Amino acid sequence: MAASPEPSEPSEQKTFKLLGILDVENIPCARDSVLYGSLGSVVAGLGHFLLTSRIRRSCDVGVGGFIVVTLGYWLHCRYNYAKQRIQERITREGIKNKILYESTHLDPERKQAKSSSNST
Repeated sequence: MAASPEPSEPSEQKTFKLLGILDVENIPCARDSVLYGSLGSVVAGLGHFLLTSRIRRSCDVGVGGFIVVTLGYWLHCRYNYAKQRIQERITREGIKNKILYESTHLDPERKQAKSSSNST
């Protein structure tokens, strides 16, 4: 039985690279894009073959379906990923400011509480 590596030791993990270029484990959205693209190619190619019975054209449609679905999902996923990163950054800055200014004279909530108590 092989012993698991200690936490202090660097672990030698091989990452899976598609075509030797695309590291699908570490690049966000790469794995899902390739999976949905392959499913899209099977559906497009098989659907075209069932409709026309033309083998060569169906293979071309399958390859085209792979490219279109992969790029389409990649763009959609990366857009959502970028939007999520921006929201996380804004939230992180808000929490940092809340911690920094809490219970000081610069606290915006404290100013709001004073102004509402003065107006009554």
